[in-house]
Amino acid sequence: MVRANGAVSLRELARVVQTSEVTVRRDVRALEAEGLLDRRHGGAVLPGGFTRESGFPQKSHLATAEKTAIADLAASFVEEGEAIVVGAGTTTQELARRLARVPGLTVVTNSLLVAQALAHANRVEVVMTGGTLRGSNYALVGSGAEQSLQGLRVSRAFLSGSGLTAERGLSTSNMLSASVDRALVQAASEVVVLADHTKLGTDTMFQTVPTDLITRLVTDEPPVHDDRAATELQALADQGVQIAVAGASEQPGGDQVPARRQHQRRDVPLPGPRRGQVPGGAPGLRSATALGEQTPGTERARVADLRRR
Repeated sequence: MVRANGAVSLRELARVVQTSEVTVRRDVRALEAEGLLDRRHGGAVLPGGFTRESGFPQKSHLATAEKTAIADLAASFVEEGEAIVVGAGTTTQELARRLARVPGLTVVTNSLLVAQALAHANRVEVVMTGGTLRGSNYALVGSGAEQSLQGLRVSRAFLSGSGLTAERGLSTSNMLSASVDRALVQAASEVVVLADHTKLGTDTMFQTVPTDLITRLVTDEPPVHDDRAATELQALADQGVQIAVAGASEQPGGDQVPARRQHQRRDVPLPGPRRGQVPGGAPGLRSATALGEQTPGTERARVADLRRR
């Protein structure tokens, strides 16, 4: 499966071979010891994955249920009449399919897949960048794409990538893609990163968005035994990133319930000043949703609960 798809999640492996993720994880370790694959958070990739970038067909089969849940939740942050930018990626493509129902929306994108998902949305205006087509992910890159973004200003940027760590932020394996993503970030007042749990703690070659520029992370519920993903979420929250978690439950037999019926929002505390805080103002907590006043102790308890889960 790894050779065919380039990457695969532990959840998908466990479903296909009808066993537990614990058993699959043990087998993956053995295969890594033989040099047949490289382990990644929640999955496995072909050897040399630090510099290798999987194409769209491979990425589209990885963590599909998680991406659907993330897209459902991310779409809830978009309001009528907004102007946003949406980067390239399989998760952002899922988001675009949901944005087709938002009236008065303007979407700027360098992704042919995002534009295609919105092509028949009568109430959504799509603006595409220029640039050179990169066939592996159907995205426009290069100086033409970057120049077309100069002078642009929108409310939010929705981006995905190959990896996300608290130390370096969002990163990708391709230099041209990273450069365009940085231009997209410069055009937005807020940056929303869409990343499933398999990307948490993964670091790739080219940094696209440093952690201090990420306003919000939309992700899925990490597996129970994935301590590294939970630790990374805590580290991101400690640096002021708002965390929104979309949960997807599974039915007996391995089939997952449609995520839009199951997604839930969990807020993680954001200590310390962030962009937009009034200089000299009292420090406070920012949350992913307007849920009223919360005490620091209550917010800390939510983080502890997330780590236990």
